[in-house]
Amino acid sequence: MSRFIARFVVETDEGFQLMTRYAQRMACETLDSQHPVAQSILSQHPAANWFERKAHDDFGIQFNGSYDTRPLVAHEHIAPNQFPMRKAFHEAALKTQSPSPYPYEVIEGETTYEIAVGPIHAGIIEPGHFHFSQAGEAMLHQEVRHFYKYRAIEKMLEGKTVNEAWPIISRISGHSSIAWQWAFAEAVADSQANPLPEAFRRKAALLLELERLAHHLTDLGFIPNDAGFAAALAWGSSLAERTRRQMHTLTGHRFGFDALLHPDINHNDTLSQFTQSIRDELYRFSDWIEGIPSLWDRLDTTGRLQKKQAIAYDVVGVVARACGLNQDVRSKNSIYTENGFELHTQRKGDVAARFRLRLAEALHSLTLIERLNHASITHAPFSIEGDQGEGEGQIESSLGELYLWLKLKEGVIDRCYARDPSFINWQALHLMMPGNIIADFPLINKSCDLSYAGNDL
Repeated sequence: MSRFIARFVVETDEGFQLMTRYAQRMACETLDSQHPVAQSILSQHPAANWFERKAHDDFGIQFNGSYDTRPLVAHEHIAPNQFPMRKAFHEAALKTQSPSPYPYEVIEGETTYEIAVGPIHAGIIEPGHFHFSQAGEAMLHQEVRHFYKYRAIEKMLEGKTVNEAWPIISRISGHSSIAWQWAFAEAVADSQANPLPEAFRRKAALLLELERLAHHLTDLGFIPNDAGFAAALAWGSSLAERTRRQMHTLTGHRFGFDALLHPDINHNDTLSQFTQSIRDELYRFSDWIEGIPSLWDRLDTTGRLQKKQAIAYDVVGVVARACGLNQDVRSKNSIYTENGFELHTQRKGDVAARFRLRLAEALHSLTLIERLNHASITHAPFSIEGDQGEGEGQIESSLGELYLWLKLKEGVIDRCYARDPSFINWQALHLMMPGNIIADFPLINKSCDLSYAGNDL
């Protein structure tokens, strides 16, 4: 069975097109404009759940055979039968109603109880709700609920030119700015059947690996911190900050916003010194962290995702590779393969596997940066010719595979669909909870490094 990537809706003059992207093909189904109904694919691909619920909330698509028809992005205070992604919707604000309780999935019994965490948290993070069914300290089930700050990025992009859309794409989420820009550029180029120049792709790859490095370093500090080892957080945060400053030196911005629009980056003769310094620190960190048995007692076997579960839920990124899946978009990108890209995996699928995988990938990113830096990183300013077409882009961000689909019409964006890897991986998080105590939830959650901003597009 082909891996499921995304399911989304495109409105046309004739009605609605339901697009379902699999790894090997795109399926397109035309739906009636007055009563749009389609067949659910949840029985084959459980991760299609959020996609189908979002398609209903945004466009009013009904899915026969679905086992979950609850609203997703339309929270309970939103009045029904409003479909803001339809072309005819021009209201300044959605109509509201008196809210009723949301029907969470729970496990009932005489000795079970529920714990609600969020959406407001005791930390500097974005809102998200986690609902637990418990038996004492043991987690029986967990349900994730997000979209408290749903930003309607897709609607915001409609009617904009490529250049007008770029700053929005660039700022979808700070952890993946370079990755989103590259995916957008790939989609625009694909819509015009005009491949991106090699120099553009080389520059994008160099900056993307720097972005990946910053994110992995942050995670390598935060994961031990959630097991009580604060010294690792201080170490990881320091190196991540140095990496962000290196990004600022090269692009003029800590997160590389709009970096791929410009014809070149600031050449930095100290980049090789930077990579060697970070590599030395990573080796020292690895020696130190491997020698702390009490830490590995917390990481080993905690939050395990089995390989068959990872396949069933079509997970991506580190979460997939930590289960032994050979899944990385970079392995099919010539810029990477020509510069010695190596795909790293682990097998156990637990917090320890995800931690060790990030360490290996961070070291490999340093090698890729050095190899990519040896060639020219100047390119022509990004532009397209033509005003019609459809295209898509897939890029391996630090969190996993990004997917973006684009339709240009009369020189502006008619539809732009963006799927962050977290939109898939959040749905598999509950599979990692049984057999663990609730005190391990923050550790499991952080080891997957799931995005709130990238998810609540």
